[in-house]
Amino acid sequence: MRRASPPRLSAAPRPRRPVISATLVAATVLFGLSAASCESDEQVGLASVERADVAELVDAPASVTARAAATLSAPADGTLAELRVRPGAQVRAGRVLAVIHSPSARDRLAKARRALDAARSAGRGVGGGADLARLRRGTDRAADQAFRAARDAADKLTDPGARAALLAQVRVAERQYEAAAETASTAVRAVQRGVAGLNSAVRALSAAQRLQAEQAYDLAKATVDALVLRAPIGGVVQLGGAASPAAPGSAEALAGLLGVTGGLGAPAGVDPAGALGGGAPAAPVAGVDGTVPVGGRVSAGTPILTVVDLTDLGLVAEVDETDVLLVGQGVPASVELDAATGAEYPARVRSVDVLPTASARGGVTYRVRLSLGSGRFADGRAAPAPRPGMSAVVRLRVREAAGAVTVPAAALHSDQGRDAVWVVEDGIAEQVPVTVGVQGQDLVQIVSGVQPGQQVVVSGGDQVRPGERVR
Repeated sequence: MRRASPPRLSAAPRPRRPVISATLVAATVLFGLSAASCESDEQVGLASVERADVAELVDAPASVTARAAATLSAPADGTLAELRVRPGAQVRAGRVLAVIHSPSARDRLAKARRALDAARSAGRGVGGGADLARLRRGTDRAADQAFRAARDAADKLTDPGARAALLAQVRVAERQYEAAAETASTAVRAVQRGVAGLNSAVRALSAAQRLQAEQAYDLAKATVDALVLRAPIGGVVQLGGAASPAAPGSAEALAGLLGVTGGLGAPAGVDPAGALGGGAPAAPVAGVDGTVPVGGRVSAGTPILTVVDLTDLGLVAEVDETDVLLVGQGVPASVELDAATGAEYPARVRSVDVLPTASARGGVTYRVRLSLGSGRFADGRAAPAPRPGMSAVVRLRVREAAGAVTVPAAALHSDQGRDAVWVVEDGIAEQVPVTVGVQGQDLVQIVSGVQPGQQVVVSGGDQVRPGERVR
């Protein structure tokens, strides 16, 4: 029967610490007779203080995460002309996966080509200060339109490398044009004041116009080049986005399988901005299987396929604020998956987030990121490899003590805010304050207060009074 697991990625506030388990060492429990004082007929349970290994575990809900993922979307309106890969295929970074046919993008490129040709032959027929000023304003507007169109196209690219390259190209072009435009403006003002000849202003404006036209062409060509979708990372191909096309929020789903939420960080090797692109992509046109078919129409931002890097699976666990200070880098853990009943997977803490995450119930948790190893069933068989997004329970082994002085956890009680146990010597019960170390579910380490071989009360302690005789 599958064990019940805590709510995923949401933890209610707890008074102290979640249920934790420990290395169970058998302790002989002696059920004696009632106190000799005969004030009560209730039985009292006793146990021996023993040396044993004890471990403190913190349970936390978790989710399996991929090392990286990237959704490739259409950079412009058009149709899916080619799909050169099958779903489930393993691909290398740089491989061509699909081709988008976009008449609008190619039309913009053709217009930019004609404008560039015209600019290269410009510079004649300008006659007067008013014409110069009007020409300068027109060139500025054309440059602004070209830069805005290029930024819009970059925002539609989900390939982080292609998007970064196009945006960098836009920034360089803007700086270059600003310098040329300032030179042209200075020349025009000089002509208008009568302190410079017309030819110098014409040359400056022509240079700015040519630069603007060249930049507009280069940016339009970059958009057309982006119609060929290449794998930005190596991994397994999945058609469509990271979520069902019918469900909104595919960007959120992709963030979830990467362990990215609220901008609080990402697993090693993941660029959240690169993986998610410039905002949530538009819903694709559904094909037979819910994805875009070859020949199907697409709009800018339509997700075509997703590449997921499964070479280094990890986990993101939600640890309650009452326990997170016990968790540090390198802490070992064991993992149980809801999808693989009876299997256990090793894990180790990679990092602990500094900023908290508020749960839906109002509690505060912190994300703990772990590496995930290969699992095995109890009979030694290899467990199946998990998939990103699967639910899990992580047991973090936060503290351990070997050969420690221990008492059963039931022996502990609070006395005026201090931990204490009832110690029975020569049949007489006395309350003894103790210092607690590693705390397990069954056994608790006692740093000071009792010694091995002593007897402590583990049940019926509410019936015991100092100096009372018990057996």
